Amino acid sequence: MMVVMLAVLMMGALALSGCSSNNKGGGDKDKKIKLAYVAWDSEIASTNVVKEVLESKLGYDVEMVQLDAGPMYSAIADGSADGMVAAWLPSTHGELYYNPIKDKVEDLGVNLDGTKVGLVVPSYMDITSIEDLNNADAAKALDHTITGIEPGAGIMTTTETAIDAYALKDWTLQESSSAAMTKVLKDKYAAKEPVVVTGWTPHWMFADMDLKYLEDPKNVYGGAEQIHTLVRKGLKEDMPDAYNFLDKFNWTPDEMAAVMVDISGGMSEEEAAKKWVEANANKVDEWIAE
Repeated sequence: MMVVMLAVLMMGALALSGCSSNNKGGGDKDKKIKLAYVAWDSEIASTNVVKEVLESKLGYDVEMVQLDAGPMYSAIADGSADGMVAAWLPSTHGELYYNPIKDKVEDLGVNLDGTKVGLVVPSYMDITSIEDLNNADAAKALDHTITGIEPGAGIMTTTETAIDAYALKDWTLQESSSAAMTKVLKDKYAAKEPVVVTGWTPHWMFADMDLKYLEDPKNVYGGAEQIHTLVRKGLKEDMPDAYNFLDKFNWTPDEMAAVMVDISGGMSEEEAAKKWVEANANKVDEWIAE
């Protein structure tokens, strides 16, 4: 009986040890990590690439959780998600979403440099500045409407500010989604009709269409930004290999655009990410090197 009891105790200890190893990212196939993201084409591309590396190279089971911008930041702050690679700083997400929770998360720094946000129109339109939207003919041709994305996005809040700053009376910021906005843009572009949308770089639409940003003399949208990686407090101790990778993850707008173009061309998000990871093995190896 004593031998049996000792055997049971040893098996229980081994089971607890195994659970501890799984939770702390010790190399088991049952390691789990949760990534939060917003449904922007850029963040869909980057989060899927991160997911592919975590799964194929580091053995993680990755759950991607799509959220609006505000809840995405809250999820990292309260630990209900482990990380994200979608923090547009300092302007787009800074004051509204990042600043209130910055002491509750760990900022691993820039993963992509050279982003931009603003109002975008086809290059065939003869307007060049946001101020030109006050022109009666331009306003009428555009039906006093700016086509936007999800209402919780930082660019939507900034565009509301721009409407006030440029005194765009009787103008409407149409709420929709990233996918709906690009569909409106593509349809109008194909028909050579006027349209103005909330836009950002990197985005595949600039590869597919000849577009331009409207000048912003009041600097409402700010200058060039960066996309940062944020993780929950304690991730370094719990999942050191995942933390190490997320800390090193960094790529260029052109690299991100390659994934976005494949997705917009009909490839699945997972297939596009896998294709990019396999084609950029040297860079991926640098990301995961200890």
